[in-house]
Amino acid sequence: MKIFSFLYDKTLQWSRHRHAPRYLGGLSFAESSFFPIPPDVMLAPMCLATPARAWWFALLTTVTSVAGGVFGYLIGHFAYELVQPLVEGRYAAAYQQSVNWFNEWGFWAILVAGFSPIPYKVFTIAAGVLYMPLLPFVLASAIGRGARFFLVAALMRWGGSKMEHMLKRYVDAIGWVTVALIAAVLFFHYAF
Repeated sequence: MKIFSFLYDKTLQWSRHRHAPRYLGGLSFAESSFFPIPPDVMLAPMCLATPARAWWFALLTTVTSVAGGVFGYLIGHFAYELVQPLVEGRYAAAYQQSVNWFNEWGFWAILVAGFSPIPYKVFTIAAGVLYMPLLPFVLASAIGRGARFFLVAALMRWGGSKMEHMLKRYVDAIGWVTVALIAAVLFFHYAF
């Protein structure tokens, strides 16, 4: 079943749209505070489609992601009661992990969360709940998110059309392996 090839082709098509940078900025902002889909899924194809603008796309993604992180921080700081059922329900483990990391590492917890595939939005909300000082929060977010998005842009720009052809060739296999890994992690998490 070639569902991932279809989605990949659609994403590449969308990444060439004249409003794609706006969509990328909106997705980056939303993902940092409440939306589940990471901006990498749009950033990578946009960098492949227009390699000369890869650094601009990475900068746009970083700035809007950090702005979204500040919005998540404000949610945690001023309106946690509104999102508490979701955070402590669906994201309970990630939220507890973020609280533990904050207590132990503070600034570094945000930096690592900004770079890693850990749900960054949970850390932004937790930072607000725990009253992390805003300036170190923004600095850690900018470093972590910037490193991640500029790395994606660099890989796509470096790989260019070769990377695009390789991804197109293996996207279904990569997609199904990712689904299998997620299913295995969820099974072991809930079974044991």
